[in-house]
Amino acid sequence: MRRRQALLVALGFGLAGKSALAQTASVPKVVYHLSDFGKVGFVLGNIRHHFEGMGGPEKVRIALVVHGPPLAQFRNLPENAQVATELQALTAQGLTPYACSHTMAAMKLTLADLMPSFAVAEKGGVVMLAELQQQGYAYLRP
Repeated sequence: MRRRQALLVALGFGLAGKSALAQTASVPKVVYHLSDFGKVGFVLGNIRHHFEGMGGPEKVRIALVVHGPPLAQFRNLPENAQVATELQALTAQGLTPYACSHTMAAMKLTLADLMPSFAVAEKGGVVMLAELQQQGYAYLRP
């Protein structure tokens, strides 16, 4: 009898765990690809609208992969203050921005040169995009 009760309790915890996991797994994941210099504001606006349209940051997980010329607009410089303000608001909602390591090397940048919250896409931006897609992220390139 005790074995049967223990089995039912264990099964119950297992189902509860699966239910919680299913809820986490059901959150849509999206990665935005930014490689066009003139689209920084447009892409950040799309991300802001994406969070709003989904009902808030708890309803969607969003990443941003930046490579090529637009990375210069994410340098932590006074002339990039508007981009910094928008990025800070988005990262506060859960946006995870990645900078291409190859672009960083070509531009002679380190993470310290970029706005806070960036992580390095160590294998490069395009590899990061492919890896995120393998993890279930939908790919968007506005």
